[in-house]
Amino acid sequence: RIREHIADKAKLPILIFPEGTCINNTSVMMFKKGSFEVGGTIHPVAIKYDPRFGDAFWNSSKYSVMTYAFNVLTSWAIVCNVWYLPPMVKEEEEDAVHFANRVKAVIAARGGMSVLPWDGGLKRKKVKESFKEEQQKKYCQIV
Repeated sequence: RIREHIADKAKLPILIFPEGTCINNTSVMMFKKGSFEVGGTIHPVAIKYDPRFGDAFWNSSKYSVMTYAFNVLTSWAIVCNVWYLPPMVKEEEEDAVHFANRVKAVIAARGGMSVLPWDGGLKRKKVKESFKEEQQKKYCQIV
């Protein structure tokens, strides 16, 4: 459906959040590759919230939706910086994962955030043993 949509030049662009979730405003997590497989031009946008007046992030394991809604509605303001970055296209030799990582790196750099190689689902699921072992092997090589 996305391919059909972007093929029709009369239609407006699609807004996609490729992380699939939000975290604590310090990092950009792994992007889902699907939206980078379909071709077309990506118009990256970096968004970073300023927590000085109110925190827009919801820690669902700590606060209920009602508590979060109360906190947002009673905060002084929800302020964020938004940067519209230059359009990007997939290079010929580039696969969807590398393209997604390149876009993610540009967004993270502009927002002053770090790049994380893992999926946002990790905050709700247990880490796979194979992932732990891979990280342990990398650490052993460093040491």
